[in-house]
Amino acid sequence: MAADSNNISVASGLRGRLLFNEPLANYTSWRIGGPADSLYLPADLADLSHFLAGLPMDEPLCWLGLGSNTLVRDKGVRGTVIVTQGSLNELSLIDEHTLRAEAGVSCGKVARTAARHGLTGAEFLAGIPGTMGGALRMNAGCHDGETWDYVAKLECLDRQGNIRVRMPHEYQVTYRHVTGPENEWFVAVYLQLPTGDKAQSLAKIKELLARRAATQPTGDYSCGSVFRNPPNNYAAKLIEACGLKGTSIGDAMVSTKHANFIVNNGQATAAEVEALIDKVATVVKKNHDIALIREVHVIGES
Repeated sequence: MAADSNNISVASGLRGRLLFNEPLANYTSWRIGGPADSLYLPADLADLSHFLAGLPMDEPLCWLGLGSNTLVRDKGVRGTVIVTQGSLNELSLIDEHTLRAEAGVSCGKVARTAARHGLTGAEFLAGIPGTMGGALRMNAGCHDGETWDYVAKLECLDRQGNIRVRMPHEYQVTYRHVTGPENEWFVAVYLQLPTGDKAQSLAKIKELLARRAATQPTGDYSCGSVFRNPPNNYAAKLIEACGLKGTSIGDAMVSTKHANFIVNNGQATAAEVEALIDKVATVVKKNHDIALIREVHVIGES
């Protein structure tokens, strides 16, 4: 790509913002991360499609929503980063049981909107601090709910900027992991939800948020859960049993409120966080003979 950020947007007919050497710490919930070679903030889905159509086929691509499940290494990301939060933000009721949510819509907004329309099942999304794009990618879930339980149809964007409609059976969906067609990215999802009681759903969301605030470090910079829960066990329980709460490397610390969270106490680097993640996994493996699997995605150059 050319390196003149002021001219590319105008010359290419783009309506979004193209930035160069942009610090990714500004786009992650950990507030950590080196620069992206280039970063695009699309105006909407049509603009994003146009942007992708003009990119070289060999340009590396990385996508961020709220950046709440991502650790960006200190030397940043080569290629182009696309940020969907604030741009792919359309959310609409398609029929009496179906919501269409674009990838940049927050999970919490989907939960509240569904409840206000008298739909049930999506309340658990209120406890996920991310966007629907990220929730789809990892089959995010909590409180006995998982994203793909309600997926009826998907819209995806390929490298040429074409929108493709996909069905759930085209993907392999497991616990916190989804695989499907390569070189495509989720840009919208159709959620099919049963009818419920509006007041009960809103009350459940309020209860889930209160529980989350009481048990998780929601006021600190973190990525959410660092590790997946092992079968028939909990990562936080194993980490706490090892006495690791409060353990620090630099400004990265295992939360004293929830052991499966690592918080940035102000100036933590990605290298410190990654070292602490490795230390926690090593200690748990030694003490419990259980290999913890990362839930957080680590990207970029160390």
